[in-house]
Amino acid sequence: QVQLVESGGGLVQAGGSLRLSCAASGRTYSNYGLGWFRQAPGKEREFVAAISWSGRWTYYADSVKGRFTISRDNAKTTVYLQMNSLKPEDTAVYYCGAINSGSYYSAREYDYWGQGTQVTVSS
Repeated sequence: QVQLVESGGGLVQAGGSLRLSCAASGRTYSNYGLGWFRQAPGKEREFVAAISWSGRWTYYADSVKGRFTISRDNAKTTVYLQMNSLKPEDTAVYYCGAINSGSYYSAREYDYWGQGTQVTVSS
């Protein structure tokens, strides 16, 4: 079992920055890749970014490349999503997920999810 707790969401003006954190715990969390997805009202949950269990590989959605950066601490207990140059279309609930195997880009492949944190970008 892996537990995930997100934090760091909030309200920010367009062009601003936020850093989301996802704290992982449980017996085997270090064996999992971690990813961020987001879901806006009335829309599907969409992939944002992911990082492999080793931290060596990172993956990004085209819509956030160059603006968002995913990273993982050395102990692999926390994954961060640094979000810069935020736009109103980035407004959504952001979820952290843990994946053992499969495509990092697909929400269906993730085994565990956090409760989500709201990010609101005003224009």
